[in-house]
Amino acid sequence: MRSACLYSSILLVMFSFIAAAGTQPAAAQAQSPPSPQAQTLAQKPGAVTISLDQAIQMALQHNHTLLAARTVIQQNQAEETTANLRPNPVFLGDSQFLPVFQPSQFSADYLDNSAQFDLGVSYLFERGKKRQHRLQAAKDLTAVTRSQVADNERSVTFAVASQFINVELAESTLELAEQDLKSFQNTVDIGEARYKAGDTGEGDLLKLKLQMLQFQTDVSAAQLARVQGLSDLRQLLGYESIGADYDVAGSFDYLPVAGNMEDFQAKALLNRPDLQAARLGVTAANSQHELQKAIAKKDVTGQISYTHISDINNVSMFGQIQMPIFDRNQGEIARAGYAITQTQEQEKFASGQVMTDVRDAFESLRSNDKIVGLYRSGYLDEARESLEISEYAYKHGAASLLDFLDAERSNRAAQLGYRQALASYLLGLEQLREAVGTRSLP
Repeated sequence: MRSACLYSSILLVMFSFIAAAGTQPAAAQAQSPPSPQAQTLAQKPGAVTISLDQAIQMALQHNHTLLAARTVIQQNQAEETTANLRPNPVFLGDSQFLPVFQPSQFSADYLDNSAQFDLGVSYLFERGKKRQHRLQAAKDLTAVTRSQVADNERSVTFAVASQFINVELAESTLELAEQDLKSFQNTVDIGEARYKAGDTGEGDLLKLKLQMLQFQTDVSAAQLARVQGLSDLRQLLGYESIGADYDVAGSFDYLPVAGNMEDFQAKALLNRPDLQAARLGVTAANSQHELQKAIAKKDVTGQISYTHISDINNVSMFGQIQMPIFDRNQGEIARAGYAITQTQEQEKFASGQVMTDVRDAFESLRSNDKIVGLYRSGYLDEARESLEISEYAYKHGAASLLDFLDAERSNRAAQLGYRQALASYLLGLEQLREAVGTRSLP
């Protein structure tokens, strides 16, 4: 009989709550969102805020790892200058038949009639267009380095975007934890009032206060995650590029993506800088092979000399060239040929890796999209409504404390789960952008 009365009281309270909700204006009901405002962020008032695009630009300009990588391009450009240099001419000079051990004979007449003096210039004439091949090989290597640095920029962009989303998740979680703490504090205050009035026992009041600890712990954990996230993001942006007192400004909301996997894969084959580097690596390997074949051509050294001996002045011309009998650079030519095969295989692997990355990212995004869709389809509203009914019933004495706490835990888990699912979806979107090699997706 007592259980039946309690059950009737619960139903009466529920109907009263539903009826009260039904008296709201139709316009207010139409404006209520289907899901919680997960984009609400616990931003620090007065702090300098940056958007995701601004964060990426700051990282591309100030990230120290990228700045160090870009110096490799400059180093290779300096190597191009070296590769294009011509050999220096060699100045020659000698004096012969000087009376070093007979100093008494050392006179102007002796130097003019008996000593010999030679002055000359020699120059190395490169054959096989070695200088042109050296320059082309150096330029091709610079092109590979540029693509590799662009790939580093792609990786840094993904790292910044991922960390940015983590900060947004931390701030949204902090906002949720603070709201839950404030709401539950109100429940604790009501519980204390009911305890003083004798409507509830001390055990229920203690349970409420113990549950309060969980909310306070959630707030502290979310605050720590936010601080650490901002610190890690600052390191990616370039530690000196922004002050410690800054915050992120983002929507942290669902962004639908159109397009199919085949279109993304085709776009990735055109945009991925690591694949471009692999393709340019084949070109660079061919340039090295041509250079080694040019090195096999033996150079000619030419020399012209002026000689003065006695009263005779004459000019002599010399030339020399190696005979390519044993060393024809055949080892390096063979090695460079195998290097071409190596780079070709690396290009094929890179192409397959691009296709795999896009497929994995696309499937991950689609899976996370389904999970977010489940939350947005009504589960969040149901969890929130269940909590509101249980809270209303508990405050009016028609529901037990355990029922209310269970509804509260279910709602909190649903709200937190939705934010985590949304963060996973946004991270999947950034992974797809990284896999495609561009941030411009349909």
